[in-house]
Amino acid sequence: MDDLIFRLALENAVKYNGKANLNAILGKIFSLKKVDDKNEVINKVKKIIKKVNSMKYEKQLDELKEMGGPTIREREEQGLIDLPNVKGKVIMRLAPYPSGPLHIGNTRVFILNDEYAKKYKGKLLLFMDDTIGSEEKDVTKEAYKLIEDGLRWLDVKFDKKIYYKSDRLEIYYKYAEQLIKKNKAYVCSCSAVKLRENRIKGVECKCRGNDIKKNLELWKKIFKAKEGSLALRLKTDMKHKDPAFRDRVLFRISDRKHPRIGKKYRVWPLLDFSWAIDDHLLKITHILRGKDLMMESMMEKYIWNIFKWKHPEIIHSGLLQIEGIKLSKSKAKKEVISGEYSGWDDPRTWSLQSLKRRGIRPEAIRNFILGLGLTQTEIKISVESLYAENRKIIEKLANRYFFVENPKKINIKYAPEVITKIDLHPDFKDRGYKVIRTKGKFYVQDKLEKDKTYRFMNLFNFKNKTFVSQEYNPKMDAKLIHWVGVDDCVNVSVLMDDGKVVNGVGEKALRSLKIGDLVQFNRLYFARLDKKEKDKLIFWYSHK
Repeated sequence: MDDLIFRLALENAVKYNGKANLNAILGKIFSLKKVDDKNEVINKVKKIIKKVNSMKYEKQLDELKEMGGPTIREREEQGLIDLPNVKGKVIMRLAPYPSGPLHIGNTRVFILNDEYAKKYKGKLLLFMDDTIGSEEKDVTKEAYKLIEDGLRWLDVKFDKKIYYKSDRLEIYYKYAEQLIKKNKAYVCSCSAVKLRENRIKGVECKCRGNDIKKNLELWKKIFKAKEGSLALRLKTDMKHKDPAFRDRVLFRISDRKHPRIGKKYRVWPLLDFSWAIDDHLLKITHILRGKDLMMESMMEKYIWNIFKWKHPEIIHSGLLQIEGIKLSKSKAKKEVISGEYSGWDDPRTWSLQSLKRRGIRPEAIRNFILGLGLTQTEIKISVESLYAENRKIIEKLANRYFFVENPKKINIKYAPEVITKIDLHPDFKDRGYKVIRTKGKFYVQDKLEKDKTYRFMNLFNFKNKTFVSQEYNPKMDAKLIHWVGVDDCVNVSVLMDDGKVVNGVGEKALRSLKIGDLVQFNRLYFARLDKKEKDKLIFWYSHK
């Protein structure tokens, strides 16, 4: 939280000649994060603002630059900050791993790549990174189409030709052999445990001393060797400050079946090596990827230097965490396979397919991502910010209807028979209205208190389940509640974002909706009509 406040205070100070404004920063924080103790946050912000405002303007600029930028001023003046070293046609790429569909957490890098490709009228390649991974993160057959569909729904304009790593194994083998001949890679038979110990100690294993001839012989044997018995490793500095960079694996053996090519290949490259080759061969000019792939970037540069290849520009974006959401493809996959989730579009997966069914608009997701800008700073933001962007769009589209959750039936004594006309949308009278006839019997979800006056929205006032008056009178201090007439109702179920189902009744006018229509249930939330059954309508919860 302190880092976020400090960043916001710096941006605000730079924007307004060195002096940060308390209310502006508080407003931004409360929109980004759910806050339990506002007074505590206010005091913290005041303290940090005092520190920031005591700095010289040049110092503020330097501090902001160190945090990765861009500043608010840069975003306002330039939109997306310029890519470095743009010379000729910009070529960028998307690299999804097809273990499942894209979810909301994946969208930042994909949308930013798309925006930059559009900004420079460049080319954006879609490259399925479908090498054999770990058992927990395995390639899933249906993920290929789910990823393509998700990107198209987001309006990401990738090139017509789609590339697959699983089609390019022979290319990778060719360059692996060249590394061996340059004495930059060796075949290792050491156990994973032994190698881990060596890397921590910075000690070379016995296999590293094999000559080129021996390594070429072992490279030929690797294709028929037992799984786990041999691996190809890159020769790096065994005293490198990061033990993870010491003699990393380039290829390993796997007997698992691949969903596209079966068991045609058993020796698979790791991400670092395959990308070092493909980014060169496909003439990628700019690589925009998450900050979590810094090690892979180091590896790519190391391999490019061995081959004396030109380096594409690499830009890292900070990781995006969304408060209130638990994102895990591996967990979602497990729940989909077990039947715990209804499918890859179950709302608990947070996949793009599930967001679409909930009525989240792709332009809302794009606005949400672009509002964060491009920065190496890690961002933690409330899911409410996404909902706020979506609300701006669908508030105008969604007509209003009554829906009562867990309904309780009541009779209102002496209630007149009423035929009421209610606008479908309070701000757009030209959309028409619905006509509802009531006869004194209603469904409500509010718990009614004794001796308290209530007003049914668009209808009449009552107290102790007895009719009082029809006209609205603010002096009555009547609590406004929604309702559904017993003689004018349809059964409704709503699938919530946590997978639970809420049952209730809605007004009959809901029957006139088409599949996919968005509505706002008065006093509750937005929802999308997903399915019509003979005796029931099924909606998916969008958000409040």
